[in-house]
Amino acid sequence: MTNKTQETIYERALRVWHKEPQMLQVIEEMSELTKEILKNVNRKKDNIAEIVEETADVEIMLEQLKCCYQIKEKVEAYKTEKLKKIEQRLDEWEQTHDK
Repeated sequence: MTNKTQETIYERALRVWHKEPQMLQVIEEMSELTKEILKNVNRKKDNIAEIVEETADVEIMLEQLKCCYQIKEKVEAYKTEKLKKIEQRLDEWEQTHDK
C-alpha cells in the first residue's frame, strides 16, 4: 500500500469518525500496547503476536493523529534531531563503558 493511499485512509477515517473519537482511539490503542508490553516484561508472557498487533494499531493511530493536527513534517524534523542526540549519547556511553 502506498503512502498516498494510507494518508487517504487516515483522512477518510477522520472525516467519517471525527477528530475527538479518533484521538480517544489513539489513547486506547496506546493503552492496549502498554498492557501487552507489561505482560511480556513483568509476567514473562509469550505474547509477541499481541505486541505486533497492538504496535500496528498504535502506528496507524499515530499517523491519524499527525494527519489530524497536520504535524507530520514537524514530527519528522523533531525525530531527526532527537535521533542525532540519542546517537551522540550512545557514542559517549560506548566510549566510557565498552572498555
